[in-house]
Amino acid sequence: MLLVAAICVPVMIAPERGQQALDALLSVLTGKFGWVYLWFAAAVAAFLGWLALSRYGRVKFGGRDDKPEFSTHSWLAMIFTSGIGGGIIYWGVIEWSYYYVDPPRHLQPRSVEAADWAATYPLFHWGFTAWGLFCLPALALAYVYHVRKQRTLRLSDACRGIIGDRADGWLGRLIDVLFIFGLIGAAGTSLGLEVPLVSEGIAAMTPLEKGTPLNIGIVLVWTALFGVSVFLGMQKGLKRLADVNVWLALALGVFILVVGPTVFLVDTFTQSFGILLQNFVEMSFYTDPVGQSGFEETWTIFYWGWWIAYAPFVGLFTAKISKGRTIRGMIGAMCLAGSAGCWLAFMLLGNTSLWMEINKIVPVADIVQNQGDTAGIIATLAHLPLGSIAVVAFLLLMVVFLATTLDSSAYTMAATASKDLPQDAEPARWHRVFWAIVLAAVSVILMYTGGLEALQTLSIITAFPLIFVLILVALSLAKWLREDFGTNNSQPPLVVDEPRAEEPEKEPATT
Repeated sequence: MLLVAAICVPVMIAPERGQQALDALLSVLTGKFGWVYLWFAAAVAAFLGWLALSRYGRVKFGGRDDKPEFSTHSWLAMIFTSGIGGGIIYWGVIEWSYYYVDPPRHLQPRSVEAADWAATYPLFHWGFTAWGLFCLPALALAYVYHVRKQRTLRLSDACRGIIGDRADGWLGRLIDVLFIFGLIGAAGTSLGLEVPLVSEGIAAMTPLEKGTPLNIGIVLVWTALFGVSVFLGMQKGLKRLADVNVWLALALGVFILVVGPTVFLVDTFTQSFGILLQNFVEMSFYTDPVGQSGFEETWTIFYWGWWIAYAPFVGLFTAKISKGRTIRGMIGAMCLAGSAGCWLAFMLLGNTSLWMEINKIVPVADIVQNQGDTAGIIATLAHLPLGSIAVVAFLLLMVVFLATTLDSSAYTMAATASKDLPQDAEPARWHRVFWAIVLAAVSVILMYTGGLEALQTLSIITAFPLIFVLILVALSLAKWLREDFGTNNSQPPLVVDEPRAEEPEKEPATT
């Protein structure tokens, strides 16, 4: 709690001065060291590909007889809703508009080519690479927690293979501080984006006016919703909330697919996916050193920093709920199923608003530029057939999405703060509720003192040192796998399901 205060109080006291300094530092990191982010993200993708295709992919998180605690549907729902949150449906509607107005590759703004790439880049930024960055710490933490039976769940635990007992000293505490920056930034960002959006929608649908009273009311409802969920625990609370979240998202998606420009949605996604596949490697390493348009620093490198900053939080939560799963199963769930969920959102939401822009039904790009993101999102939804229903459904989905994200954040913070957390145990109920209240309160205070943007920037800056922490995580996981399962590549694949270190010793031979 003292650490949270030490992080947030300076940002609250001098938000403008702090923001200027942080922006300058972030500009240096993305401008001078952007190539580090790109190479690291590519290396993570290669490492995960090797793990998935090697015999280590069969390794189970737990013992030979351990079964998954959650159904596959609920497991995927919790991973997706905690990892992405309401950001996917927020940016899913309007992200393309930024690329359309200020396109990559020195294209003509608002041209056909700009529209093609505007529909493609969101698939790249929210696809395999992003989920791969989430997956790396999840694998190592799940391994050390469920296989090596570590009785704490902290980011520093995933580095023990390399740093050893220093994980319990100052180095381990420093690593965990970086995790806390990302977690508070994630919670604050979610509230900072979604409270104004829900407020805008309610004001458009009711006589209520936008402003502080309405925003506070929205935050109180959210806090009550995810507070009850976190009180009920994983099985009765978060699992059910995540299931409801996914079913609501699917219902809204089917509605848009039926009443929207169906053929355009599918055709545009098909073409965008083809462009992505054809240019994936180039997009992954594109730095534009000659043209210096700034697109990579503004978007791709910024996004990679964003995902890296939040990766420990997603990894910790995913590790806790993945007992009985395998390395290959987790990689598939996060990198394939997670990407597919994001792509579906962009196909339905983003391509619908792009169609309205191109057909001059709603000037989405101009609204976003002149009135802001929330106005562009509400305008898009309101112009669908049965627009009022679409807006209400969208706002309800945002409420549930944010409640799920904050619920998983509070649960993860409570798990990290627990000094002893056996594999089948949950953090104490009071502990979970306490962190739910703290995260909500800190986020609201930062939002209304002007410190939220500074904290978000600071959390992204921490992504740079986190790169080196995640390298330790990858090396630790590789070391543990070699120690527990050996390096005999002639061994048949898909048979390793329990660490060799846990096998009973053979009885000595008798004569």
